[in-house]
Amino acid sequence: MPFFVYILHSPTKDKFYIGFTSDLEERIIRHNQKSKGFTGNTNDWKIVHSETYNTKSEALAREKQIKSWKSKIKIQELLNNN
Repeated sequence: MPFFVYILHSPTKDKFYIGFTSDLEERIIRHNQKSKGFTGNTNDWKIVHSETYNTKSEALAREKQIKSWKSKIKIQELLNNN
């Protein structure tokens, strides 16, 4: 089963969200449902980047790497390079 690292963007918040999942389509639907949490108060999240990995541990390591950047500029550089 493949795992996905993904980056979402909300135009309303002008923020990025980084996550990983084994079901990318379902996960994005859940992010856009109004609920508690970082993504829950807006429903305009769009996927702007995804990467596929063979194992959960690889995907988790990549998610942690991207989150460690803590930089909108570095994320935008990643998006521009793809």
